[in-house]
Amino acid sequence: MEISEEMINNIFTNYVLVYGLNLVFAIAIFIIGKWIANIITKVVEKLLTKGKVDQVLIDFIGGMIKSILVLFVIIASLGQLGVDTTSLVALIGAAGLAIGLSLQSSLQNFASGVMLIMFRPFTAGDFVEVAGISGVVEKISIFNTVMRTGDNKEMIVPNGAIYGGVITNFSAKETRRVDMVFGIGYDDDIKLAKNIMLDIMSKDDRILADPAPLVAVSELADSSVNFVVRPWVKSADYWSVMFDLNENIKLAFDEASISIPYPQMDIHMNK
Repeated sequence: MEISEEMINNIFTNYVLVYGLNLVFAIAIFIIGKWIANIITKVVEKLLTKGKVDQVLIDFIGGMIKSILVLFVIIASLGQLGVDTTSLVALIGAAGLAIGLSLQSSLQNFASGVMLIMFRPFTAGDFVEVAGISGVVEKISIFNTVMRTGDNKEMIVPNGAIYGGVITNFSAKETRRVDMVFGIGYDDDIKLAKNIMLDIMSKDDRILADPAPLVAVSELADSSVNFVVRPWVKSADYWSVMFDLNENIKLAFDEASISIPYPQMDIHMNK
């Protein structure tokens, strides 16, 4: 069977030329679309950087936006080649739903990590109490937060457990109040004890003069007269001031013969 020149022309016109042009357009759509996706991603990253968003979140959002845009570009390119993209989009949607259901807890941690990075209830270096754990924050990532406890243990806490509970940030404010209670005996001199505690705090440079430290009788307890002692200090001096006050007030009370009562029980035996 001879192939006529007209048949060759029809084949070239209907198949080679059409599919060739579609292939060229598909490649052009892919190249230009990918270029536009890169530009959009860079613009978003610059806007987030100007908004002082954490770099971890910037990189993640930038990567996600770029991946989604490139996926649309690939679908558009395949559509230009005549591929039925409807079933492909449905397949991608079903796969995304299945992945989302299987990674539900991870997605919760991710969403909580985004909220922590955006709203910054604490930053690296802060001493916080979250999810029943107290320690210094070393790193905040998308899925978890790394903390160091006082005895130098590394704790990796899921962000979902942090953002879903109460967050106590001890480093958020420059100053803190030290709350202490000291008891003396009913036979001891209340004014003398009060003056001793005020004198000790006035000689400690770490204790702030404003607000002034408070010493007041808070309770007439069963076996003691209880004082509340509340000096204000810089947050970094909190523990050292507390420990030193405990020691110095005890020594001063001993020197002044002021007793610190402790629980006692009298037992009467009938013979």
